[in-house]
Amino acid sequence: MKKLLALALAAAMSLSLAACGGGSTSTPAASSPAASGSGSDVSAPTGGDSSDFKVGAIYITSQNDVAGYTFQHHNGITTAMKDLGMDPATQLLIVDKVDEDYDAVCSAIDTLANQGANVIFGISFGYIDAMNDKAGDYPEIIFSHGTGYLGNDTNFNNYFGRIYQARYLAGIAAGLKSLETGNNSIGYVAAYNTEYAETCSGINGFTLGVQSANPDATVYVKKINIWGNENLERQAAQALIDTYNCGVISQHCDSAQPQLVAQENNAFGCGYNSDMTEQAPNAHITAAIWHWNVYYQTAIEAAMACNGDASKFVENMDGNAYYAGLAEGLVDTSPVNEATAAPNTTAVMDAVRELIKSGEWDVFTGVKLSYNIGEDGSVEIVKTEADLVDTNGTVIVPAGGPSVDDGVIKGSMDYNVAGVVEG
Repeated sequence: MKKLLALALAAAMSLSLAACGGGSTSTPAASSPAASGSGSDVSAPTGGDSSDFKVGAIYITSQNDVAGYTFQHHNGITTAMKDLGMDPATQLLIVDKVDEDYDAVCSAIDTLANQGANVIFGISFGYIDAMNDKAGDYPEIIFSHGTGYLGNDTNFNNYFGRIYQARYLAGIAAGLKSLETGNNSIGYVAAYNTEYAETCSGINGFTLGVQSANPDATVYVKKINIWGNENLERQAAQALIDTYNCGVISQHCDSAQPQLVAQENNAFGCGYNSDMTEQAPNAHITAAIWHWNVYYQTAIEAAMACNGDASKFVENMDGNAYYAGLAEGLVDTSPVNEATAAPNTTAVMDAVRELIKSGEWDVFTGVKLSYNIGEDGSVEIVKTEADLVDTNGTVIVPAGGPSVDDGVIKGSMDYNVAGVVEG
């Protein structure tokens, strides 16, 4: 996405791209052939009854992934359904490994519609145009698009969250580890950077967290210009280690490959989407993660409350754009791996987490944080008014100023903060 589009999204108070991946189109074994056209009959339950309600999901990679983006969405959907007394084995319809290709997504939607889906979740940004068009073709079905920006007033919304808050916390862990090792070079594998507000705000949030613990650290970003390419994710992580001697590797990409590379090189890492400690137990410290079940339970309940009238969905959701963060439990960090983390990492992260959740402070403000750690492990957060500046020295937020607004974070942020080097 070019900057022109990013600005257009901000004007629409839109949501930006989230991590997603690539893959070939496939359907689960139970899928019937995709139908051409639209408007098939869908029998929606009435009275909020969950027993006959069918949830459809379109995934960018495999439903059997063991970590990463699709894994976390799938876990969120199934967890939400179970908490609502639903049976994913019979009530969840999946088309997975669907490329960000318009025709492929339309085919997946037709398949799910013909199988009787009452609501269809599409988790990848590139599904946006097909989801938008098909919401008009199937007015009796509810459409919900992850990480997008389009919606209507009836049966189509978008959803995302303040993952930059969790990334700040992960940055603290990375910064403390760099202090412990004496290595001020931290690497970051990114699918994209300033092309998308969500990716660059994540890089910026992580970097500010790093700087709060280690002001001398530099975050080197290697972008690969694609989602879901494990080979390139691996190569980028290795290049960061070989070129910049990075001792900690973070990421905004789909798989655990950067964490595996960190482990193979006796480095450390902070993952993304899901807890990657199992994949790299000797390297992984913590990950910025999503608790997608928070959203999916809210959305499924709102969908069932429509009582068969899909046009009520957006009203039931209080608007067509859902955006939440640490306070709502949508984002957080995975448990700290104490075997790899620097001392007091958990205590510092916990203190800052509560500061953000309370609303007292947020990441992109003119107030920087630092920490005094007592011999007993107690943490004092020190706030210092300071300009928030980009890599060119331009002041983004003056010292003491309030956070940039949501529209910037979601749509038009197209700069890196000082301390980021793209290589």
